[in-house]
Amino acid sequence: MDRRTFVQATSAAMAVGALAGCDGLLPTEKPNVLFISLDDLNDWIEPLGGHPQASTPNLSRFAKESVNFTHSYCASPSCLPSRTALLTGMPSYRTGLYSNYQYWREVLPDAVTLPQHFQDNGYYVAGAGKIFHNDQPDPDSWDEYFPSKEQHMPRYHYPAPGQTVNMPVFEDMYRDFDWSPIQIEDEETGDYSSVEWVMDQLGRGHDGPFFLACGIYRPHVPWYVPQQYFDMFPLEDVQLPPVLEGDLDDLGERAVELAYRSGRYHHHVVEAGQWHEAVQGYLASIAFADAMLGRLLDALAASPHAEDTVVVLWSDHGWQLGEKEHWRKFALWENLIRTVLMMKVPAGTLGLPEGSISGGRCDRIVSLVDLYPTLVALCGLSPKDGLEGRSLIPLSRDPGMDWDNPAITTYDFNEFSIRTEGWHYIHYIDDSEELYDLRADPEEWANLADDPDFQGVKERMAAMMPRDPAPVVDTSYELAPHHIPPLKSKEEYLRRRAASGQGEE
Repeated sequence: MDRRTFVQATSAAMAVGALAGCDGLLPTEKPNVLFISLDDLNDWIEPLGGHPQASTPNLSRFAKESVNFTHSYCASPSCLPSRTALLTGMPSYRTGLYSNYQYWREVLPDAVTLPQHFQDNGYYVAGAGKIFHNDQPDPDSWDEYFPSKEQHMPRYHYPAPGQTVNMPVFEDMYRDFDWSPIQIEDEETGDYSSVEWVMDQLGRGHDGPFFLACGIYRPHVPWYVPQQYFDMFPLEDVQLPPVLEGDLDDLGERAVELAYRSGRYHHHVVEAGQWHEAVQGYLASIAFADAMLGRLLDALAASPHAEDTVVVLWSDHGWQLGEKEHWRKFALWENLIRTVLMMKVPAGTLGLPEGSISGGRCDRIVSLVDLYPTLVALCGLSPKDGLEGRSLIPLSRDPGMDWDNPAITTYDFNEFSIRTEGWHYIHYIDDSEELYDLRADPEEWANLADDPDFQGVKERMAAMMPRDPAPVVDTSYELAPHHIPPLKSKEEYLRRRAASGQGEE
């Protein structure tokens, strides 16, 4: 059974059950929403334990106040399709939007985004920073935006405009793939200005309910943050992520291609002697983002809206820093598709008693596309048809309840990750496969796809892949030389390999 079939069969019953569990009480006033994004943040935070040296006291604080969904997954390990799926409630395999190199509004001209739906239900909707993909803002989704409706990203500091500091440029492949402390104060950073604008909104009175979004750009590259955050992680003490020599040996050609994509980042990082420095830069950028989050949480706590605001915190996908000889995102392994997701709901929302939906850990498998229907239900908005996800309200109230619902992530057309509790299955466009038992192998070092003892598990997982996924929708996006357009078929993939000398048709 695929995700869509499962959702259609259960969503109505779960919504009724959630409301029935509230003794029929509905809020007299709709709650506000504070919607916070942290860009490119993987599980290297204290509440998820992905790196032993991470310093994230504000994320830890919020995890204790919220439901921490420890196994949340993105719709795509790429900014534009992941964010579009979350903000429209429709994943790539339903829309045909698979790549950063498509225009999402040309693919989905009539989609009603999450903030638009709040607008339509009487909310004041505003935000700052990166919520939609940075070069594709949506002015119609907001009443106000900082810096503007047409420019969602504030200015960011570069040590030398247009230049990298630590990594040499190879045919423009790196561009912003760099890291260095910068000699400025927090107040001079773009993220500080985004947070400051949202803080001002929290501090004033509002005539009705509001939906405020704040997109914190770090730890997205380049990892340029003030010196103090680098000083938190002395270079001689920095621990590299665990890796296995020969980790790619049991993978297919397509997986190896993704690991080496765009010029073998790992080879050049190691050759330049920058692996420890890069990990330091990522940890420093996470610590900086955590500090920005802390300012935002403090502002909410001191505001007149502290007791009537739903707070949702999420990241759009994960990141790799040398695991499987791979850097960045754009692949389907666990630490690329796993995201941060926490949600705090004030007492009284939908009649929920104190503490019933805040302060807890949920280890069930969920997806970022679940956020749209969850917020619609929490805030008592009019129903929205066509959403793929499933409301998390019942799971938030009972984190241990039965939840037999896979998380499906898509990369290129017909490339799927299927994540269930304990198992991870990957299918590539060339029909190669991977299967991991994450309870025994959390680093995904042993591919079990060809092991006869696990054929039943593999077949069960493969059967969860969506049937008839939407084809790639062409848009007017102009590709730069280093851009790689999304694949449209296995035949196209084989032609590309043959043209590059990597394979034959």
